[in-house]
Amino acid sequence: MKLYCLSGEPSKPCFILKFKTTTIMLDSGLDMGSLLNFLPVPLVHSSRLSSLKKWKPNDYRGSGKIENELRACGTNVFVDSAPEFTLPQLDILDLSEVDVILLSNSYSTLALPYVTEYSGFKGMIYATEPTLQGGRQLMEELVHYVERMPKGSTANVWKNADILRCLPAPIKDAANPLAWKQCYSLHDVNSSLAKVQMVGFNEKLTVFGAVTVTASSSGYCIGSCNWSIQSDYEKICYVAASSTLTTHPQPMEHSPLRNSDVMIMSQLTRTPTVNPDAMIGEFCMTTALTLRNGGNVLVPCYPSGVTYDLFECLSVHMDSCGLSQVPMFFISPVADSSLAYSNIFAEWLSQGKKSKVYLPEAPFPHAELVNTGRLKHYPGIHGPFSDEFRSPCVMFTGHPSLRFGDVVHFIELWGKSSGNTIIFTETDFPYLYALAPFQPLLMKAVHCPIDTSLNFGQANKLIRDLKPRHLVISERYSHPPALHPHRNDLVIETDPKTIMYKPGSVLNLPIKRTYERVEIEPELAASLVPTEVKPGVAVAMVAGTLVTKDNKHVLKAPSDPKSKVDGLESGRRYYVWGELDMQEFVSKLAQHGITDVKVEDSAAGHIVHLPSDDTLIQIEEGSTHIICEGNEGLRVRLKDILLQCLSKL
Repeated sequence: MKLYCLSGEPSKPCFILKFKTTTIMLDSGLDMGSLLNFLPVPLVHSSRLSSLKKWKPNDYRGSGKIENELRACGTNVFVDSAPEFTLPQLDILDLSEVDVILLSNSYSTLALPYVTEYSGFKGMIYATEPTLQGGRQLMEELVHYVERMPKGSTANVWKNADILRCLPAPIKDAANPLAWKQCYSLHDVNSSLAKVQMVGFNEKLTVFGAVTVTASSSGYCIGSCNWSIQSDYEKICYVAASSTLTTHPQPMEHSPLRNSDVMIMSQLTRTPTVNPDAMIGEFCMTTALTLRNGGNVLVPCYPSGVTYDLFECLSVHMDSCGLSQVPMFFISPVADSSLAYSNIFAEWLSQGKKSKVYLPEAPFPHAELVNTGRLKHYPGIHGPFSDEFRSPCVMFTGHPSLRFGDVVHFIELWGKSSGNTIIFTETDFPYLYALAPFQPLLMKAVHCPIDTSLNFGQANKLIRDLKPRHLVISERYSHPPALHPHRNDLVIETDPKTIMYKPGSVLNLPIKRTYERVEIEPELAASLVPTEVKPGVAVAMVAGTLVTKDNKHVLKAPSDPKSKVDGLESGRRYYVWGELDMQEFVSKLAQHGITDVKVEDSAAGHIVHLPSDDTLIQIEEGSTHIICEGNEGLRVRLKDILLQCLSKL
């Protein structure tokens, strides 16, 4: 059994598991950290960005026109080209061999079009309905942002190793930029997601009869799940982004994950030193303070997930501060569908949210905020938005990388005033480097990272509760984060049974397949005559033909009763079993006229000496040897006497 680790970033996982005769891909995360090496793509022409100084290494003597590819902003250098993404290492093995892809949450779907549309993949894809729709919204928003303002050319000269080492950090530390890819198309998104089969929590799905896969709630976001992969005698659990906090999704289920042979754990929090509740409180207070002073608040965000909680908490806080009249704007190409879907996925929500549906009320307060006009949503800044816009306001928009989307426009618009504030809540991008191409910037930048996935304390407690025989984690989780090198509590507690992986590694999982389940055909089962070998245990000898189809094994009656099956004669009348009773054996010998018998104990069993017949019988566990110097008649006679002392089937 093997596990291939395709992703270099534990928070954007992608694994391939070879289990029995199946090949299973676990998640398809897309690392978007590479976006930060590119210049922002403004919605309208930016004279500041277009006037940034072209840059090239002082000692560059190559023929490529690198000065047209790189631009400097302060001490940082950025690529002036269409943005590119870091894919999982999809070339480690042939993806056409993958039988099924299991998706755990919408954020782990973003590399799916690269897998399904460009690799020969022909298998099945399983995901919950909210994961499918949430992934669609994230992909459609991404494609819309990238295609809305396309770059005229693609920069590749700077990726040359000789040039890359001359560049300043952090761009010089970019991992394998030659493997980066531009964004897929909307056609790729639709074609890829059309292959997804929707599943429910605790629904058992069979993969070619070999294993059963089951999704259970992970508590991270709407429809997010962990996966159990089971055969008849082995169990593997995949724990992706999970949360034990009380938020809007269904709570995490523990029981389906207990007592596994192997548990693969990924997507722990990126901000282990901060409390999400405290960050939401700081977010609300910072927003209220800025609004009171007449400033605007800009929140770079994804179109779902924590954004729903921010709408709810912020609206309540603004009411308490007398700021109910201040509008909140939500701008995204998928804003309308995101808000609509969140209110129809009632069965995937926490009990508190779910119960509101039966009142009837919308499970999320943002439905009421939209109805009262406090939360206004638009696909973009053109059209109706320009008529409704007023400040001060709170603006939720994308993309959190600050490299494309409407957020670029608002940074250019509000960045020159210290009265405005940009608040970072997403944890995928280092906020200072995200802001680097916009410097100098007068607007205040506040970091309130909100990540509800498991921290190290919660993860260690969960591992102790679930009791896996073996644990598979990223090597990063075995030592403290780089920013907190002395915090030994910010690690996963490891033991000799913990297996750690690195990007691109291939692990041999310590599971040995010992048993397989075999069904017996009713006709053959009816012919069996069990013999009780000890209280409660009966044994019957069976001869048949083993038929294997679709990984199911069935034992059928042999077509020719006189034939030999598996080397055993089907006509044989009995088989012996049990432990030889020496007193009974000696008594039987006497009954047959053999009275000169001496019995000695040996390390392996017993030795029976018959001096009158010059014969030795060695009796050991599982074997008996009769040494009689060529007297075949005596040997057969002794064999028959010995067999009379054993039980028969």
